[in-house]
Amino acid sequence: MANNAVVQKKQEHQATKPELTRGIFYTPRVDILETEDELVLYADVPGVKPENVDVRYENGELTLHARCSPRQQETEYALCEYGVGDFYRAFTLDEGIDAGKISAELKNGVLTLHLPKAEAVKPRRIAVKGQ
Repeated sequence: MANNAVVQKKQEHQATKPELTRGIFYTPRVDILETEDELVLYADVPGVKPENVDVRYENGELTLHARCSPRQQETEYALCEYGVGDFYRAFTLDEGIDAGKISAELKNGVLTLHLPKAEAVKPRRIAVKGQ
């Protein structure tokens, strides 16, 4: 599941790099919904606390970096399938996002980002006049 090599390669080309805490990044699964007024992005980031989420939007690029605290280090597991590491994902968006109105919330391991469209790119209905 870890895309460490892919993320590391992408990081070399970015101005904003996430802080590397344990060397492993997981790519969070996302759903993106588009409405007339905004894009809504839902990202799965289990185990992350709101104060450990860093979301940035700059020059048309949205970056998401979420740091996840390690679980117990001294525990012997009978079975261990759940890897723990930081989450990182970057998206290129067009310039039609109103950066000043972006908002985010984290609830039950799901990060929800509201990316409002700028007024200039929202669809408008044009009234047609007749005689």
